[in-house]
Amino acid sequence: MTLLVRYDAGDGPRLGAQRDEYVAPLPLESMAAALSLRLGELRQAVETATADTVPLSAVKLLAPVDAQEVWAAGVTYLRSRDARLEESGGADVYQRVYESERPELFFKSQGWRVAGPGEPIGVRRDSAWNLPEPELTAIVNAHGEVAGYTAGNDVSSRDIEGANALYLPQAKVYRRSCALGPGIRPAWELDAAPVFAIDLRITRGDTTLAEASTDTTRMVRSVAELVDWLWRCLDFPDGVALMTGTGIVPDSSVSLRAGDEVAISVDAVGTLRNTVVVV
Repeated sequence: MTLLVRYDAGDGPRLGAQRDEYVAPLPLESMAAALSLRLGELRQAVETATADTVPLSAVKLLAPVDAQEVWAAGVTYLRSRDARLEESGGADVYQRVYESERPELFFKSQGWRVAGPGEPIGVRRDSAWNLPEPELTAIVNAHGEVAGYTAGNDVSSRDIEGANALYLPQAKVYRRSCALGPGIRPAWELDAAPVFAIDLRITRGDTTLAEASTDTTRMVRSVAELVDWLWRCLDFPDGVALMTGTGIVPDSSVSLRAGDEVAISVDAVGTLRNTVVVV
């Protein structure tokens, strides 16, 4: 298995191909440079990397984005629809989105704001109900091709969002509200329309607060459909990360606190772990 990763071995961010417990540096200066390539060109660069490898234990993995924007889709799973209906007191706007042809798509983060593996994620100090949202995230190149997939956490202030649909940007877009990683599983190593299992675990000290699983067969929309809608009136010369919605929403008795750990695992990609801070 290969992961396309951004890492720092002590001399600044670099791009590499992680295989097992080693990283092979790539002759690409940034993720933006990698995603400017066609899929076949990127595959050749990754598979022909011949530089000396670096032990994974000797590097710090970074978020697998740099100049990219991160966008997100909402209400793509039945569980997400039900949770948003509950938090909003039954507003039918979420039911209409779930059933409509046009998906919900919204801006989530600039690449430089994204937390990587092992870095803190944040909850708003003016929110009383904060949850992680584990999501398969598609990494799309500048030509609209899905280059690969990673794990994502669309951290959300559920009470702010539920108070008024117009508060969605405040509930979703704030410091440390987005995490991606640990790396990107290349699309050429997977089926044309791969199915992913997704697991969430939230721990507080030695206590497991929530644990749940889902898989992408439960999505009402395909990744290809979401990418098509995102690209209809936008372009992304540096590529884009598209979070595809969550099928796991812990119940209202759970809310993230400082010090909690969130682990999101995506089958065939890996596990993204982050600790919570208040921002």
